[in-house]
Amino acid sequence: MSGADSTDHRGEHRAYIGSFTSGGGRGVTTAAVDPVTGALTALSVAATDDPSYLALDRDTGVLYAVNETEEGAVTAFRTTADGLAPLGAAFRVGGSGPTHLSVSGGRLHTANYTSGSVSSLPLAADGTPAGPARVLPHEGAGPDADRQERPHAHQVLPDPTGRWVLSVDLGTDSVRICAPDPATGALRVHAETALRAGTGPRHLVFHPEGTVVYVLHELEPQVTVCRWNGASGELEPVREVPVASTGSSGAVRAYPSAVVASPDGRFLWVAVRGADVIAAFSLADGPEEPRPTGTVDCGGAWPRDLAVDSSGRRLYAANERSGDVTWFDVDPLTGLPHRAGSVAVPAATCVVLG
Repeated sequence: MSGADSTDHRGEHRAYIGSFTSGGGRGVTTAAVDPVTGALTALSVAATDDPSYLALDRDTGVLYAVNETEEGAVTAFRTTADGLAPLGAAFRVGGSGPTHLSVSGGRLHTANYTSGSVSSLPLAADGTPAGPARVLPHEGAGPDADRQERPHAHQVLPDPTGRWVLSVDLGTDSVRICAPDPATGALRVHAETALRAGTGPRHLVFHPEGTVVYVLHELEPQVTVCRWNGASGELEPVREVPVASTGSSGAVRAYPSAVVASPDGRFLWVAVRGADVIAAFSLADGPEEPRPTGTVDCGGAWPRDLAVDSSGRRLYAANERSGDVTWFDVDPLTGLPHRAGSVAVPAATCVVLG
C-alpha cells in the first residue's frame, strides 16, 4: 500500500494520486517515480468522482479508489504500463461519504465517514468488487457537537496478522477491532478501545514490529501510543504524545491528517493541516517512546496524506489546497524531511506508491 514501492512489468516506478473532483481535481493521476531522485512526473489521469483515498492490491495489480460521495462507492482499476484501466463501473458500498479503504482476506473494506459505518465487499478473481456489501453500523457520539454528533468512521485497516480489521471512528473517540465472519466475510465487532473523549481519532499505523499502534487524532493534535496483541485482538492505550501544532503562526488551529512509520521502525511522521507542517519523531528510545525531533513545512497547503517509500529515504505529501504532491529526502540520522521538489495535482488528497 502507501508504505511501500515496487516496479511494474517494464521496470518503471509508479505513484497514484487521488483528488477531490468536486474541488477541481481530475480523478486519479498516475505518475512516474524517478528511481534515483524520487521525483514525480504526471503521466495520465483516470476519471472517477472524488477518489479521495486509494489502495493498491499488489497481488492482483488492482488499484481501488473510494468515491467520497453521498451515495458512496468504490471504483477498481487495472494497473497497466500506460496508466489505469477501469474494471467496470463504480460499485455502491452501502454507506455514504467513504474516506478510506483497504484489502484483506479477499475482501474490500471501506470506512464510511458520513453514515458512520464500515462496509465489506467480496472481490472476484480478477479483483472486481462484487455484492452484496455487508455493512457494520457504528454507534455512539462524542462531546464535540459539531464534529462528533454521531459516528464517523474514518479509516479501516487490517492488522499485520490478517486476523483482524481495525476501524477508527472520529465521532465516537474509539477504535473497533473486528473479525470477519468465516461464513459471510461480514465484519463483527470483537472489542472496542475507548480513547480520550473529544480527541477525534482519524488514522492509525502499525509499527513494523507489529506490536505497537500509533493512533493519530484530528480534533486534538496528538498521537496515542497503544500496545497491540495480534493473538487476542486487544488494543491497549499506553500514552499520549503531543504533535507540534504550530507553523509560522501560533494562532492557526491544527488538524492532524496522516501518520506513517519508516519501514525500518526508526521514525514516525505526522502531517498537520492548518499549521501545514510535517512533524518528525524518533523511535530510538523504543516503539512506545516517540520523541519529537522537529517540524518542516509541508511544501504547500493542507497536507491530507503522507506516503513513505520502501527504503525510508523519501516522503511524499499530498497537499490538497495548494494542489500538489511534494517529495522530501529524509535525513537518515535524524529522520527530518528536506524538500526536494513537487508536482502539480489539483486538489490532491492521497498518494500511493506502487
